[in-house]
Amino acid sequence: LTDAAAVSGAERETAAVSFLYGLGDTGHSWADALSTVRLPHVKSICPHAPRIPVTLNMKMDEAGIKKAAENIKALIEHEMKNGIPANRIVLGGFSQGGALSLYTALTCPHPLAGIVALSCWLPLHRAFPQAAKGSGKGLTILQCRGELDPMVPIRFGTLTAVVTPARVQFKIYSGVMHSCCPQEMAAVKEFLEKLLPSV
Repeated sequence: LTDAAAVSGAERETAAVSFLYGLGDTGHSWADALSTVRLPHVKSICPHAPRIPVTLNMKMDEAGIKKAAENIKALIEHEMKNGIPANRIVLGGFSQGGALSLYTALTCPHPLAGIVALSCWLPLHRAFPQAAKGSGKGLTILQCRGELDPMVPIRFGTLTAVVTPARVQFKIYSGVMHSCCPQEMAAVKEFLEKLLPSV
């Protein structure tokens, strides 16, 4: 499995959030950001992402996406073997990591709880909705972006709602570029509390 920075929950772990980051970030920097939205019964896993070649227009190499998605599915199955059911696992990510989390969750054979997709786009979008496994229908997606993000055009961001069967909440933060803001992290926390209540 890919190397990962994990943050354990303070109580018995009954849910997990796996968060993938963008180019140039490390799992540790996001483990810190996620600690601000932590729920005591949720384990946070931040895999140190594989380096997928990305061109300037944000197209990721198709074989690289599919291979990375398989690695993340293996990580999900590892958590399932350890007793956390798929419907208590949220996949999330920022930028390239968000793109990968969207693709992985929508093509995953296991019905996950939801996706947190920050400052990102759905890669290989022409493959959808056919590529979406049946589990895509029940998925809830929180998609957030900065209004002034120069990296990801807004039309790329809105594609997810158009080409997939998932329920998508789309939030835009004014004055924010290709980064996160405190209001966005508060929205993520609220989303996780709803999706992964304490049992």
